[in-house]
Amino acid sequence: MNSQRSLLIIALLVLSFFMFQQWQVRDAASTPGVDAASAPEPTYTLPSVDDDSQNVVPGAEGQPQTASPASGAPDTGIPTGADESTGDTVRITTDVLEVEIDLNGGDLVNAYLLEFAERQGEAERFNIMHRRAGHTYIAQSGLVGRDGTDGSDTRPTFSAPQRTFTIDSAETLEVPLSYVRDDGTEFVKTYVFRRGDYAVDVRYDIINNSDSAKRMALYGQLRQTMVDNDGSMFMPTYRGTAFSTQDTRYEKYSFGKVQDRNLQHTTIGGWVAMLEHYFVSAWVPDQVNQNVIYTMQAPNNEAVIGFTSRTIQVEPGEIGQVQASLFLGPKDQDRLGALANNLNLTVDYGFMWWLAIPLFSLMQFIFGLVGNWGVVIILVTLIVKLVLYPLTKAQYTSMAKMRMVAPKMKALKEKHGDDRQKLSAAMMKLYQEEKVNPLGGCLPMLLQLPIFLTLYWVLLESAEFRHADFALWITDLSSRDPYFILPLLMGASMWLMQHLQPTPITDPMQKKLMQMMPILFTVFFLFFPSGLVLYWLTSNLVSIAQMLWIYRQIEKKGFKQKKPKVAK
Repeated sequence: MNSQRSLLIIALLVLSFFMFQQWQVRDAASTPGVDAASAPEPTYTLPSVDDDSQNVVPGAEGQPQTASPASGAPDTGIPTGADESTGDTVRITTDVLEVEIDLNGGDLVNAYLLEFAERQGEAERFNIMHRRAGHTYIAQSGLVGRDGTDGSDTRPTFSAPQRTFTIDSAETLEVPLSYVRDDGTEFVKTYVFRRGDYAVDVRYDIINNSDSAKRMALYGQLRQTMVDNDGSMFMPTYRGTAFSTQDTRYEKYSFGKVQDRNLQHTTIGGWVAMLEHYFVSAWVPDQVNQNVIYTMQAPNNEAVIGFTSRTIQVEPGEIGQVQASLFLGPKDQDRLGALANNLNLTVDYGFMWWLAIPLFSLMQFIFGLVGNWGVVIILVTLIVKLVLYPLTKAQYTSMAKMRMVAPKMKALKEKHGDDRQKLSAAMMKLYQEEKVNPLGGCLPMLLQLPIFLTLYWVLLESAEFRHADFALWITDLSSRDPYFILPLLMGASMWLMQHLQPTPITDPMQKKLMQMMPILFTVFFLFFPSGLVLYWLTSNLVSIAQMLWIYRQIEKKGFKQKKPKVAK
């Protein structure tokens, strides 16, 4: 087995990997009843509040329950249809966020990420949340239970001291919204923004001015119109829900699963999220007490994932408080990890996470020194090649020795003919005598495969690479080369490597496959992120330089090819 056979194996493994990945994405996206026009509109309610246990509890058979309106008890369900906006909104602007809050319910219905463009080179900012024709993506929250403000058909209408808020030079900005019931109970819903932070605290203060105790629980949920996953075979992206519990560190729950069954988990802490390419929104409830995490399908083909907290009781004359955090922004591993346990896993590096995390940390460190992600990729490639150099040297030394004994191997094949057993024994003896390792050329090339796949996931998931400029025509390392120059250069470098490798191929079929390999890889890499092509091209160029250097040193030591004698 030589290095060229290794290259063939790598090609087959890479192709199999992307075919399997695409199958997974398509399987997750194949959601029955996705056509909202033909599907019946489901109805659902939030898990009810148990007055005895003071905990949010699921209903029978995984279905939430509500009190019967006929009994006179308040409805504990949550509104599920598209809320009718009063037209009254509050706009808040920080240095990184511009959001809009609807005073009907106090929901966050529009959000722009000011440091990220919607499309490269345009002034329009990335609109992570919105309520527009054809697509809804909002963050809702409220109080449910016996004395909550939210029900299946009711939402409170808040008042605000002003309609616009700006953080200006302050480090923190609080936006209070208030609602007062007829019995005097006052509810103050406060959004707390911090400079440079994509996490927003949502706090409820319940001021009980009535003469009876009030019982309620906080809920927070993300609601989005279900759409197919984006991307292509080589750049698939996941759009759907995810959650974490004390028993499950991180699990995706696709829109298809949301349609199939309602998820309900009781857990200490936990979080719920909705993911898309490079960005995430997440509700992080109280991490000390018990919460219920749920998913449901809403009307208008919308998926819902949310949580309900433990019930609190506020006595007359007292003030109760509940709160949660809402994150809406890029997949920043450091900030997400600081916000909640395992929330950084929403930066999903797949099965290569164990290698991707330290690799990305190394890339972050280098970026702090050079300030260009393209240069970072080149430097990381050089580091990898330097680390693998002892194996690379052994690889090319083995290839040179194989070339040296090639005439003797040919003579053995002519001598033993079709007797494979004798031929195999004779070749093993020859390898031992000449101290040749026929497998010596495999390991360095095979070790590049996990590094290649790891860098692929890093480019696909790390928001730092979105619209990251390198040089000249490469203005986005996360997307394909617009002029296909890098893939063509990569293919040419593969062709040159093949012609520099001295190991002969005698099998005609294998020879044809190897001749097609640069063309096959070039076609693959046409659709890969340009950052990934840059890595492979740099790796090839360094390999060519190492190959020429090692061969020269080997020749100086006398390992020159022995030409077979031609019979006259």
